[in-house]
Amino acid sequence: MPQPDHISIFDLPDASELDDDMQAYFRICEEKLGLVPNVLRTYSRHQEKLRAFSTLYNAVMLSDSKLSKLEREMVAVVVSSANRCFYCLVAHGQAVRQLSGDPQLGEMLVMNYRVAPLDARQRAMLDFAWKLTVTPWEVVESDRHALRDVGLDDDQIFDLSDVIGFFNMSNRFATAVDMMPNAEYHAMNR
Repeated sequence: MPQPDHISIFDLPDASELDDDMQAYFRICEEKLGLVPNVLRTYSRHQEKLRAFSTLYNAVMLSDSKLSKLEREMVAVVVSSANRCFYCLVAHGQAVRQLSGDPQLGEMLVMNYRVAPLDARQRAMLDFAWKLTVTPWEVVESDRHALRDVGLDDDQIFDLSDVIGFFNMSNRFATAVDMMPNAEYHAMNR
């Protein structure tokens, strides 16, 4: 059965109806990515929320960090796997394939990150992401200590926690509004 062809459950404005800055942002997405991610199209229903979401996403995922872009995308996929978020698994699974150059890694993280050939740092980060997503009330100082044992400092633990929190929020929104990933993601970087 093919993926449904809707973007979300909501009626969305045409891009030409958006404010000039948002139209420009969509053009940049088209130029850089070849598409406007459906999460942005969904948030375009309320442009102030689109601006806020985009600002937060860019701060969490694209700003300077001692966590690599690949590491942040890997965390996004593992959180999304725990939450079974179809949108983020497809979109961020593609990003892992692109950044790692390894289509198998992307699939392993989507299905079961524990089978992936990860180094100790990556394994500890993804174990922490899974636990903070699935059983957050069980996270204790020994979990943060395990991250320090593989070389993460407090800034890295802060950034890791920020990525985990952001994707738990995003996953819930995507699921609530039945947001579908751009179909193009499925074939990219395979």
